[in-house]
Amino acid sequence: MLPRALGGGRRAPVRGDGSSALPAALVLVATVVTVVGSLGAPLVPTVADAYDVPVPDAQWSLTLPVLVGAVATPVLGRLGDGPHRRTVVLAVLTVVAAGSVLAALPLDLGWLLAGRALQGVGLGLTPLTIAVARDALTGERAQRAAAALSITTVAGVGLGYPLAGWITQGWGLHAAFGCGAVLAAVVVVVAALVLPPASRASRRPLDLPGALLLGGGLGSALVLLAEGGDLGWTSTPALALAASAVALGGWFVARELRVPAPLVDLRQARQAGALVGHTTALLAGVANYVLLTVVTIIAQAPVSSGHGFAVPVVVSGLLLLPFSLGSLLAGRLVRDLDRPSGPGSALTVGAAVTATAFLWLLTGPERLWELFALMALAGTGIGGTYAVMPRLLFAVVPPEDTGSAMGLNQVLRYVGFATGSALSAGVLAAATEPGARLPSAAGYTAVSAVGCATCLAAAVLAGGLTLRAARRRQPAG
Repeated sequence: MLPRALGGGRRAPVRGDGSSALPAALVLVATVVTVVGSLGAPLVPTVADAYDVPVPDAQWSLTLPVLVGAVATPVLGRLGDGPHRRTVVLAVLTVVAAGSVLAALPLDLGWLLAGRALQGVGLGLTPLTIAVARDALTGERAQRAAAALSITTVAGVGLGYPLAGWITQGWGLHAAFGCGAVLAAVVVVVAALVLPPASRASRRPLDLPGALLLGGGLGSALVLLAEGGDLGWTSTPALALAASAVALGGWFVARELRVPAPLVDLRQARQAGALVGHTTALLAGVANYVLLTVVTIIAQAPVSSGHGFAVPVVVSGLLLLPFSLGSLLAGRLVRDLDRPSGPGSALTVGAAVTATAFLWLLTGPERLWELFALMALAGTGIGGTYAVMPRLLFAVVPPEDTGSAMGLNQVLRYVGFATGSALSAGVLAAATEPGARLPSAAGYTAVSAVGCATCLAAAVLAGGLTLRAARRRQPAG
């Protein structure tokens, strides 16, 4: 089970009247770290041009932070146990600011990726903010705050992409990352003033070997997905990466099921209801970053390529505004949908709506407004999927296990993000001719088909698992 800092144990006392400002402060923290962590997506073509590398190589500026976020999420939860929660949050925000400064410096690509990795550490704060809301708030207020925080991973990119595009258009690539340093510094001050002290729960040990196994297994799998086409799927390096991913991943699962204080509590995922949320989180994460990758590259690709719109980076960033607005709207709609039929049905509908957006993308939009419209549709589907997950998990997981459930859900979401980004890079790399910088149209079609299939699989699994859970709840006879 993850630490009490992620939701278990006694409720933390709240300073004075800080509880009135707490929900807004938590949303601000979660949004800023998401904005900073997601700055890379609309800038991938710009990074490719600035460093004279192919687009699939520049894609690592997006993949790396979400990979770090996947590993950082459970580690920060454990480090944030008991009285150290505020210290962990403030320290991580400082690391994010430092990474933003490093990414802003006009150094080579390796330093940019190092800065992006440090920015990705902040993505691990989202479950901590949800746990703070569950501890310090009560009743419907806690559920509203948790739902709002859950969709910051979607809504945040809708703010970060236009901001990154606007700054890059006016002041250059590195200025966008410098803005992230300013935002992180502001949030450090807000968090220091508003975050309540943590409960006095006893600390639990950090499963450092588990963290290393998780990072090694994910890293091997993502490098294989992104570089397998160039390496050759049957080459010795590719086979070594595959063996490493399987061995380290299997060792991680076996260890987490055996140790008394696991980094990620996999046992609670065996419940049917929890399995619905966790499976859908993973698949929706894959679809999310496949979509963001394809749409931003198509938008900026030259018209002469036959599938691009040649818009500047600022317009490419604006494509995420309807995506963000759709996700925020969905957060309200799912509350009405899941009351009569349960949250599982909302997951199914959300995945189906996102699949519809991918089908539209597969038809090859010919006008820019079509990209804006399909992004709004996709944001509604993905945002609704994420917004209902806390409600689903709260319904099936005991209060003392809430932190563990939300932590695992967030880890799987980030694993999905990283997988979607790396998978997109791999498919597009395979469709890029030697010496070319942009993939062929077939590459975009293939990766869009992967995204659509992922959403359909999520809809089928969510529907089937929800039906199975409902049958189990029915009394015999």
